[in-house]
Amino acid sequence: MLNEASLIENEIRLRDLRLTKEVLETRRSIARWLALSIGIINPGESRLSAIAVFDALLFFQFVKKIDPNVEQLKEYIKNNWQEINEKTLRYHLLRFKRMGLVENSQTKFYFKTPNIGDKYDTELWANNLFREEYNNIIVKVKEALNELKNKPSQ
Repeated sequence: MLNEASLIENEIRLRDLRLTKEVLETRRSIARWLALSIGIINPGESRLSAIAVFDALLFFQFVKKIDPNVEQLKEYIKNNWQEINEKTLRYHLLRFKRMGLVENSQTKFYFKTPNIGDKYDTELWANNLFREEYNNIIVKVKEALNELKNKPSQ
């Protein structure tokens, strides 16, 4: 029997959410909306630490245009959300890295960079967010469909 779980190489969770006026009222609500939209949190989830880390990364990459280290992230989160311990911060950074959202070099963290263009460009980042993963899935779906056409029905 085939173990489907062992076949999963990557998972992309995207949600098409309404972008209402209420969502756009505060930085926190926008960060929460983005986190829910790209699968960082699940509907109804109340943990703020993942959103706080995500917001800090958004702030440094797209507002300050720098790659922050752990101390800078901790300081931002402390000043704008609530104090976060380093273990929790590193847990979320690792989780984001496994999701394919975040990369790091030495002690600096940043969102996955596009192959071409400015990594601090929000539009470029959004356009390329899951493009590579999406394209890999499409190639495999096409191959499976082509194979399916050639298999006899039972």
